[in-house]
Amino acid sequence: MSLLRKIYLGLAIWGAIHPMYYFISWLMKNDWDWGGMIDAWYVNESSTGLTWDLTIAAITLTIWIVAETWARKNWLALVAIPATFGIGLSCGLPLYLFLRSRPVT
Repeated sequence: MSLLRKIYLGLAIWGAIHPMYYFISWLMKNDWDWGGMIDAWYVNESSTGLTWDLTIAAITLTIWIVAETWARKNWLALVAIPATFGIGLSCGLPLYLFLRSRPVT
């Protein structure tokens, strides 16, 4: 495995663990109130802007993943889509780059 692929994989793992620590910590303190967590994303203009920034980037990444998967027939790369929306862009993007950079047979 190349150094670049190792970096992508490391970033995907970090992007899964680090944000989840904060999400789970918040949910544990707030009785697993998912609606409250979503409300917290829109508590002020700064967090609302960041939420929309990440949402638009996630949608863009999804379109790119679908387009390239269709062209390259690298079907495994589609797992980056649920990772992006279920965990976050910080996991989905490096995961996709990791999967995209592997030799396709």
